Amino acid sequence: MLYPQQNNYRDINILDGIWKFKLDPENIGLKGNWHNGINNSRPIVVPSSWNELYPDTTDYIGVGWYECDFFVPTSWISNNSGLRFSSVTYKATVWINGNLIGTHEGGHLPFEFQLDNFVNDDKSNKLVVRVENELKPDRVPPGNVEGGSLSIFMENIPRTNYDFFPYAGIDRSVYLYHLPEFHLTDVIVTTSIVNDIGLVEIIVKSNNDETNCYALISSDGDSIKSSSISLKEQNNITLKINNPKLWSCSDPFLYQLTVFITKNGKIVDSYQLEIGVRSIEIKGHQILLNGEPIELKGFGRHEDSFITGRGQNLPQTIKDHNLLKWIGANSYRTAHYPYSEEDLFLADKHGFLVVDEIPAVGLFFDGKEKDIETRLDICRKQISELINRDRNHPSVIMWSIANEPFPPDLLNRMQRMQPQETSDNIFNFLSEPVDPNATKFMNTLLTDAKKLDNTRPVTFAAVHGTPIEWLDNVDVIMLNRYYGWYFGGVMLDEAVQKLSIELDYIYGKTKKPIIISEFGAEGMTGSHSVSQELYTEEYQLEFWKRYLDLAEQKDFLIGLHAWVFADFRTTHSLKRISGLNQKGAFTRDRKPKMAAHYLKKRWN
Repeated sequence: MLYPQQNNYRDINILDGIWKFKLDPENIGLKGNWHNGINNSRPIVVPSSWNELYPDTTDYIGVGWYECDFFVPTSWISNNSGLRFSSVTYKATVWINGNLIGTHEGGHLPFEFQLDNFVNDDKSNKLVVRVENELKPDRVPPGNVEGGSLSIFMENIPRTNYDFFPYAGIDRSVYLYHLPEFHLTDVIVTTSIVNDIGLVEIIVKSNNDETNCYALISSDGDSIKSSSISLKEQNNITLKINNPKLWSCSDPFLYQLTVFITKNGKIVDSYQLEIGVRSIEIKGHQILLNGEPIELKGFGRHEDSFITGRGQNLPQTIKDHNLLKWIGANSYRTAHYPYSEEDLFLADKHGFLVVDEIPAVGLFFDGKEKDIETRLDICRKQISELINRDRNHPSVIMWSIANEPFPPDLLNRMQRMQPQETSDNIFNFLSEPVDPNATKFMNTLLTDAKKLDNTRPVTFAAVHGTPIEWLDNVDVIMLNRYYGWYFGGVMLDEAVQKLSIELDYIYGKTKKPIIISEFGAEGMTGSHSVSQELYTEEYQLEFWKRYLDLAEQKDFLIGLHAWVFADFRTTHSLKRISGLNQKGAFTRDRKPKMAAHYLKKRWN
């Protein structure tokens, strides 16, 4: 599924704009044949989340209907047109001119439908989309979960099993696209460096193997052209670049790669990519970029805005990247779902290192066996879709298959993490075996990711109490740790001591590099104190300072991602003042807190 592109052979028509919209709280739209067109509608912007646009949609979790009209250009003469949704949360059902063309479940990843048998060539076409975002325990991410879940810790409304708001809607761009009769269907690029030679290996897929293919890499006026291959005989091309300029954080150099399809000696299709020549590998307790050890400095982030919700917001994306550079960050994790493709294109250009994560947040392993199997199937599909979408980005250095999957007996395991006791053997329980079905679930996802892409490390973000056996098959260990906040708030001395002991214990058992993938305390803007007090900006700053100081003492700690880049909307809860998680270095409208200025000084 190649990102839509316009050139001499391909065309696109972006359907973003103001659409018709109608809520369906009683779920009567299907019986009422709303797929033929909706009446008594109101305007809505695509892309955006419906929850931030009207007073009565703020907390609405249910069904909404969208409608727009479009024309197919008369220049699109061949039967290769399609409709691509970059993301719809959560379940989309799509009709054109009253005809069902397909469904898709799961947000944050693209899906598409062929249109050739459904559209009118000479008059307007009506596109209707039913969007449903119910919270269900067999979905990923899950909601309305009983026991063994986030509900143990906070009574949140809506009842998500994760700590951010379940925004709904058509939240990224919608494209009509047209392809030539003979066209590329996929381009897969991997790079490596051998003896000062950059190897660019390209796998090409076409809709017709009776075509030929060649590739061209260009930079600064120079170009390297491959020989032409017959796709009937092979589909791989290797190009060599002598003394290549390597992609790195300090110099994110990008080459222009163009792949051509020819038929009877004539070019019939092409596709362009910006690629970075670089290598990623794990060696001992280090992660190496181009053979040199790197230290990750950055944040978890959320796609979150008080106007567009989780909807695509390109000005804010530009703003966030500039603030990341201002503060001295070199990396971020797409917590807790894949970000827009445009975000990764910017990361490629800016030299950010990205841990790319599927939407598997809030996973749990008690409840109905059938629900667990359903969630596993969904996660496997999400991993496949994510890697197929993002594998060509040099900025993506790791795949994350989950955020904080909850171990069985979660509450008891977390209680044993309290910082009152700090003896060396306090963490021995982490080495005890747990439900083998839960371990098998995790290993299945890790194995899938490695099979789909063996060029990048695979990991997940582990919550307090995660069993060691779940870490056996990761390449890098990521730990979300909140000693000094959720565990022993205010007692920072004891908190950091216990964190130090746990880090040593886990590294001693695994001998793998570790990233603290989340750590943070809420700092309410303008809340100050002389002594250590929770929710003040001073406490948030001191919290982060203690963790950064500890990291300098552990050579196996290869990075820290502070939680979180900016304040974001959550569900309603007594633990979330104003419905916000306020752990951000920046406010929700991107104003720096005291901690942001401290991190800027420290990281620069």
